Amino acid sequence: MPSVPEHEIIAPVDLTVPGGRLNKHAIGWSRHLWHNTDRIGRGLYGWGRNKRWEYWGIVTPTHIIGITVSSLDYASLNQLWVLDRTTLMPIDETVITPLSGAVTLPGTLRAGPTTARTKTLTIDIDEVGGGTNIRAVTPRVSLDLVALRPAHHEALGVVVPWSYRLFQYTVKDVALRVRGSVTVDGVDYDVSAADSWAVLDHGRGRWPYRMTWNWGAGSGVVDGQTIGLQLGGKWTDGSGSTENALVVDGRLHKISEELEWDYDPTDFLSPWAIRGDGVNVIFTPFYDRVASSNAYVISSNTHQCFGHYSGTVTVTDTGADTHNDGDSDVEPIVVSVDGLVGWAEHVQNRW
Repeated sequence: MPSVPEHEIIAPVDLTVPGGRLNKHAIGWSRHLWHNTDRIGRGLYGWGRNKRWEYWGIVTPTHIIGITVSSLDYASLNQLWVLDRTTLMPIDETVITPLSGAVTLPGTLRAGPTTARTKTLTIDIDEVGGGTNIRAVTPRVSLDLVALRPAHHEALGVVVPWSYRLFQYTVKDVALRVRGSVTVDGVDYDVSAADSWAVLDHGRGRWPYRMTWNWGAGSGVVDGQTIGLQLGGKWTDGSGSTENALVVDGRLHKISEELEWDYDPTDFLSPWAIRGDGVNVIFTPFYDRVASSNAYVISSNTHQCFGHYSGTVTVTDTGADTHNDGDSDVEPIVVSVDGLVGWAEHVQNRW
C-alpha cells in the first residue's frame, strides 16, 4: 500500500475558517492538541453532516467497557456497554434521542465537560489533575474511573480531508492506564492502573452520508515498555491522511502508510491480518460485538471484535534529524506488539 506524504502540525490552528469550510492550514497530523474545533456543530452550516463524539474504550482484567457520548445534529446517541470477560455476557444501555438536547460536548477537546442526561443513562466526563474522570450510571452498572495521562504522553491527532466541505478531525489516545471502580448488578470491582487500559476516540467533523471504516487499538506492556497501537483503514484511503501510529512509553511514532486489512467478513472471529510497510500484525479475537440498525435513511452495521495482537511494528521516527535532511538519524527499531489487548472493528454507516 502507498506511503502518504503527511504534514505535522506543531502550532495552534483553527479546524475551519469563519464560513465553516475546512482550513487548509489545519490538514495534517499532530502529537498534541493544536486544533481548535469550536465551529463544528454551531450555526446552520453543514447541519445534518456534523458529527461530534467522545468514545472511551476501557479494558480491565474483569470487564471491557465502551462509553459513548455523541451528537449527529438530528439525534444524540449515548451508550454504556459492559462485557464480563469471564462469562462473555454483555450489558448494553443505549439511548437515542432526537436532536442533541441530551448531551453537552465541548467545542474543543479538554475545553469543558462532556455529559449525557437521559432517564436510564447518565455520563459525566471531566478533566482532572493528571487525567480524565469518567463516570456513568445505568440501572445495572455504575463506574467512576480516571484515565491517567502523564505529562509527556503524546496522542495522535489527524485531519482527514474528503473535501473542504466534508472532513474529520480525530484524536486517538491509546495506552492510558486507568484506575477506579466498577459496580455491576451490585458487585463491586476495583480497577487497578497496573493492568487496566483506556483509549479515547475523539471526533469533530462533517461526514459523507455513507462511510465504511476499520479501526484497531491495543494497549499493554511488552518487553518492559508501555505500548499503544493505533491502526485505521478504508475511511482515510485516498484522502492524503492516515490514522496509523505506535506509542512507545508515551512517545508517538507516526505511520504514514495506507495499511491492508485482511479479514473474513463471514467469520469475524477468525484472525485478522493488518499489514503495510513496517507493519506486520495479527489480531486474534475472542468476542464479536455485533450491532445493527436500519431506520431506512439511517443505518449502521458494526462488528467490534475484542482480542489480542501479535506481530511487529517498525518505527523510524525515533530520533532527531541532526543532519537537517528530513530523515531520522536513528536506525529503524522493530517493536513487538505481542499480547496487546484491544479491539479491531468493521463499521458501515449511513448517517
